Amino acid sequence: MPNIQIFGTLKNNETKKAIRYFKERGIKFHFIDLREKNLAKGELENISRKIPLEELLDKEGKEYKKRNLAYMKFNIEEEILEDSLLVKMPIVRNGKEATIGYQPEIWENWIKEN
Repeated sequence: MPNIQIFGTLKNNETKKAIRYFKERGIKFHFIDLREKNLAKGELENISRKIPLEELLDKEGKEYKKRNLAYMKFNIEEEILEDSLLVKMPIVRNGKEATIGYQPEIWENWIKEN
């Protein structure tokens, strides 16, 4: 069985779709609510090995706009560690693999490989 972690919020529609995808297939997963817990440095490092930090940052999101980050120079890693609601959701991890957004084609491959 794959070792799935879903990072997101229950208010995010893409996150809800990802949760439903794995539930419907009977795949156990661990959900991390980014409203309650920020990404840890180690988690972010593992994710950024597959997805560049620049791609993780949700430049269209509420948090990004609220903090006026479009007009500032900043360290992406530091900002995400401080406020993980800045990332695109959901982030779905399977061991060393990771995706952002709703990616059922990729997840299907993960399931077939296990």
